[in-house]
Amino acid sequence: MTEPEPGDPVRIHMWVTGRVQGVGFRAFVQQSGMLFNLTGWVRNLGYESVETVAEGPRERLEKFAEAVKAGPRAGRVDEARIEWEAARGEFQNFGVKYSL
Repeated sequence: MTEPEPGDPVRIHMWVTGRVQGVGFRAFVQQSGMLFNLTGWVRNLGYESVETVAEGPRERLEKFAEAVKAGPRAGRVDEARIEWEAARGEFQNFGVKYSL
């Protein structure tokens, strides 16, 4: 894969653990994705764990990642794992997926 040009879409895949259940975390991540004009999704993975995938320009995705790591006021992020991937262009908006 060639390096994307600045502004070209890429994909971020994040797994976040901490106090992320019952505090509006998914809604916060969805709002953040929409605020940064990204496409993708967020979902609960189980107790204290949330997964999100977003696509857009890397600069906006980095700001999105910082917002997700900060979380909503009532939440707490203990750990965030990030993987950068090639954009696939498969999303139309930023939504909430429901648990597995």
